[in-house]
Amino acid sequence: MEPTLLLWGAFALFIVGMLALDLFVFHRDAHEVSMREAAIFSAVWIGLGLSFGGLIFLWQGAQAGGEYLAGYVIEKSLSLDNVFVFAMIFTYFAVPARYQHRLLFWGVVGAIVFRAIFIGVGATLLDAFHFLIYALGILLLITGWRMWRTRDQHAMDPERNPILRLVRRFVPMTTEYRGQSFFVRDGARWLATPLFAVLVVVESSDIMFAIDSIPAIFAVTDDAFIVFTSNAFAILGLRSLYFLLAGMITRFTYLKVGLSALLVFAGIKILISDFYKMPVALSLGVIVAILGVSVAASWWTARRTGAGHDAGSSDQPARPTPLEA
Repeated sequence: MEPTLLLWGAFALFIVGMLALDLFVFHRDAHEVSMREAAIFSAVWIGLGLSFGGLIFLWQGAQAGGEYLAGYVIEKSLSLDNVFVFAMIFTYFAVPARYQHRLLFWGVVGAIVFRAIFIGVGATLLDAFHFLIYALGILLLITGWRMWRTRDQHAMDPERNPILRLVRRFVPMTTEYRGQSFFVRDGARWLATPLFAVLVVVESSDIMFAIDSIPAIFAVTDDAFIVFTSNAFAILGLRSLYFLLAGMITRFTYLKVGLSALLVFAGIKILISDFYKMPVALSLGVIVAILGVSVAASWWTARRTGAGHDAGSSDQPARPTPLEA
């Protein structure tokens, strides 16, 4: 049974409703998110994501349910790399902790919109030009190789972000944060605040992550509804995951190794898809095994060496505002 426009609309309304509840009820006032709050909301979002997978299972059967779960696990896993990058960005730009949730909220909204566009375009192109599936497979292999080669490189320089450079050049901006506002009125004109500049960096970084994650989910299913819903539920929980794991993310020593292996596996699965249709249960098993080994190895290494430090103590110096080069 194919998803109808009504079903797509209902899901979109659900997302809008949950985001509105989050912004206007639970996080109406800017505050620093505690570990307890992050843990509760992480559990809620994971529970909602898995429950929706159960609905897919009941509605479309075990095959579709397994594809959704595999896509959700892939996106959730790849989002761990986002957590580290966001921590680096917030430290680099010295973003006050009480404003970070609002930044991530609008970052998630933008991510869902852009990913919906990418998925729609991708599904349409793959349906019309099947040979493009091989391009996605090769892209995943290259991305996995690059991630493995840079597995020990954690530092980043947001100043090199070309979109941020354009914003600085053409958008008038204040020199300091003005609460949690992205724009403020100064006399007769409106000015952007440094918080808007940070949002630009967060949004553009997530677009780059989408180039990895969306093709990886297409490796397990070509159903656009399953690709989008599994992606959306994983992304919706990204804010809570950040506040829960940002302080310990550097303890995941072999995270990038595991993620690179995951991308390579997805690429190979796509490239052989016309010759061998891998059962979804086997795909899910391989995905879980790759992640399980990387997490277990990281945990063992951290316990043996006492490694791991706060993500806030990154290789980049803290900056007072994103306006200083």
